[in-house]
Amino acid sequence: MLTRRVAMSRAVRSAAAIASAGFLQVPVARSAGEERVVHSDAEWRALLTAEQYAVLRKEGTERPFTSPLLHEERRGTFACAGCGLPLFSSSTKFDSGTGWPSFWAPLDGAVNIKEDRSFMMIRTAVECRRCDGHLGHVFDDGPKPTGLRYCMNGVALTFNPATA
Repeated sequence: MLTRRVAMSRAVRSAAAIASAGFLQVPVARSAGEERVVHSDAEWRALLTAEQYAVLRKEGTERPFTSPLLHEERRGTFACAGCGLPLFSSSTKFDSGTGWPSFWAPLDGAVNIKEDRSFMMIRTAVECRRCDGHLGHVFDDGPKPTGLRYCMNGVALTFNPATA
């Protein structure tokens, strides 16, 4: 079992590697006319299921292997369950074996990242650019071409099948 110091050191190196990979989405400067989705806490509670609210607004995590989107293999787009912003293409989805839908890259400008120091570790959290909803985390153990694994909570996503 790793000591806390070794685990923290690995987490710091992992976050640095992810940030240096060039595939992470950094906060995008918003134009004055860009649409943002902002609701009060009460409005979010009314708009989302209890599980969606716990993940998207309170940075929770769904239980692994519980999301129907884990096995979604059709062509299409995965969008934010909070605001509908397209986030990931099905062409970047892969089976990571972790129990959560995983992708090797988001759509351009769709997500923001931030440092997450919860649970006595350092991770890189992924948020929806438009509504700031918590989606999951990104790690540096994914497949080529990015080497990244965007490990997303399925409850934070919806799936829109391709029409053609």
